[in-house]
Amino acid sequence: MTTATVPNVAGAIETIESHLHPEPSYDVEQHPTPTGREEIWRFSPIRTLKPLLATGAALGSLDWSGDTPEGVEFTTITPEQARALAVEPPVDRISAIAAERTGRAVHLKVPAELELDEPIVYLATGRGEQAAETFVAEFGPYSKATVVLRFQGSAQYSCKYDFRIGDGAQVNLVYVNDWAGDTIHGGQISVEVGRDARVRTVHASMGGKAIRIAERARYAGPGGQLEQFGLYFVNEGQDVEHRMFVDHNAPQTTSNVDYRGALQGKGAHSVWIGDVLIRKVALDIDTYESNKNLLLSEGCQADSVPNLEIETGDIRGAGHASSTGRFDDNQLFYLMSRGVPEDEARRLIVHGFFNDIIRRIGVPEIETRLLAQVERELELVHGTTRTAGHL
Repeated sequence: MTTATVPNVAGAIETIESHLHPEPSYDVEQHPTPTGREEIWRFSPIRTLKPLLATGAALGSLDWSGDTPEGVEFTTITPEQARALAVEPPVDRISAIAAERTGRAVHLKVPAELELDEPIVYLATGRGEQAAETFVAEFGPYSKATVVLRFQGSAQYSCKYDFRIGDGAQVNLVYVNDWAGDTIHGGQISVEVGRDARVRTVHASMGGKAIRIAERARYAGPGGQLEQFGLYFVNEGQDVEHRMFVDHNAPQTTSNVDYRGALQGKGAHSVWIGDVLIRKVALDIDTYESNKNLLLSEGCQADSVPNLEIETGDIRGAGHASSTGRFDDNQLFYLMSRGVPEDEARRLIVHGFFNDIIRRIGVPEIETRLLAQVERELELVHGTTRTAGHL
């Protein structure tokens, strides 16, 4: 069992491009094939991700299904049109190759002032083949919507997703990686938060062989509010990596990042990289990032690296936290002292660990699905199996 928690605070410095985030570019040659010694690749399973790092001809896409509400557009556009609408260019080789090899781009458009009471749910299915895709979503000013993207099946999938959130909009974005065990998934998600907009993202990674996602956010004006939540359950032989970057490039903006993971089995490996850049212009901002990892068995490894890059001292608050460990003995003792069997106590602790994230999704069907998935994962762990008569 190995843990790594490496805080990094850089204060009062002139930072144009973070060392954690190379200059974005659509030119694949600007993103050399990684060796594993580079800062942004040193935690990644390069050999496993190799199929996503190779150039070549255009690839097919996933099979998309779902109901599009009246007034919302869900169409395909050309890769060139997608580039014109993107929040930013690719920041690593996988996302650059995804943009280069995509045969079509998916375009979702929610018009200004449209308020949707029901979530928009799309299912993307892999058919066992290699796929590359670009996805662009636009939410008009003062619109209100919840969008759920759920991924299933088997694939070697590289992607680049861009979300533009208009001024004053209220948007919830939910991503559920429910892949088959042989899937490799890598790419980039970029979110631009409009002036006075409120954005919440929830990212769940519960399957696949290797997942590596760069999640990036920036602001199009002051007053934007961003919440980013995530959960991952990593089993034997799996790699899950979430790389977060919040760029406070506008004043009076806020961000809150909370990711939680559980690991079990030999070779289970999780990576969480959190970075918040507070630029000189970002006066009166408030930010906090947190990552918690729960190790359920021996042989797991959790790498957790929170970072703060601060260029101004005129802020409301900036902080980060990271923790990695086994079950809390005090919690176990409390439950067992009240007659709860040890196996059931451990199960309840794990459910409570994740439930604070799952309840924020706001889509009952997805919440129920994720809770059931957590239950199935716990059945694989000795000592946390379900006790008859309980949930």
